[in-house]
Amino acid sequence: MKHSVRWDPGALVRASVSRIYKLAKFVRIEHTLFSLPFAYAGALLSDKPLTMQTATLIFTALLGLRIAGISFNNIADRDIDALNPRTAKRPLVTGVVSLREAWGLVIVGSLLYYISAALLNIYALMLSPIVWAIAMSYPYAKRLHWLPHIHLGLVLGLAVFGGYVAVEGCYAQSIIQLVVSAPWPLVLGVALWVSGFDTVYAIMDMEFDRKLGLGSIPAKLGVKGALIAALVQHAIASLLFIYTVAAYGLGLPAHIATMASIALLCYEDYLVLKSLKNIPKAFNLNLVVGPLYALGIVVSKTLRF
Repeated sequence: MKHSVRWDPGALVRASVSRIYKLAKFVRIEHTLFSLPFAYAGALLSDKPLTMQTATLIFTALLGLRIAGISFNNIADRDIDALNPRTAKRPLVTGVVSLREAWGLVIVGSLLYYISAALLNIYALMLSPIVWAIAMSYPYAKRLHWLPHIHLGLVLGLAVFGGYVAVEGCYAQSIIQLVVSAPWPLVLGVALWVSGFDTVYAIMDMEFDRKLGLGSIPAKLGVKGALIAALVQHAIASLLFIYTVAAYGLGLPAHIATMASIALLCYEDYLVLKSLKNIPKAFNLNLVVGPLYALGIVVSKTLRF
């Protein structure tokens, strides 16, 4: 099975675009869609009122962490990215975005994240450094072990936890009560969904990772093993998505969205099994899979239907 696919959603070929576009592309702002709907799903699963102020602060917290995390990831990986033909056109590598600008985004994003957490509630502020550390340590995962995909999945899965804390933290009697009562099946489901598609994405860098001694499931298990691992993770994620909808007694919109999301996830995996050239198309399907499922939860909880 050939795997000579070179595609990078973080590449920026033109240097003549606007400064705002460059920075937005640098942090891949559109990929906020992977996590933002799940943050709101987590917030609504608390069964406490979600105010406009809290909803806004959830957005700014997630946006800040996204900006800081991706910017630092680009900084930490800039030497590796420069050696990889697939990632050699990333803005920090080509100089379209300067190292100073990247560090500025890390600082601004982190400040936005922590200020938002502080304005939410005391528990959100107390837990915010843990989530921040997990997000910021992601680029070093592949230097230490061959499961960085799980690390990335956890970062996005914690968006559910963060949304839940944003609302429930205003009412919880203790931090232990808050953590124990969180919707962990959905956190794990999101983590495995993300880890699964990131495992497939990493196939494009399998040979490069092996050459540099970087860890990944494809580098460890090969293409076939990586595809099996992705299928297993997506199967478990699907079961956890179904369990969450049932356990929280969600209505028809959530059930329909769950089935539609799982169907798209199956199609995504089918595309990759058919040909690795479909990896870009399959990857972009996730911009629909996750938000669609989370939207079902949001609609069910909002309309009580």
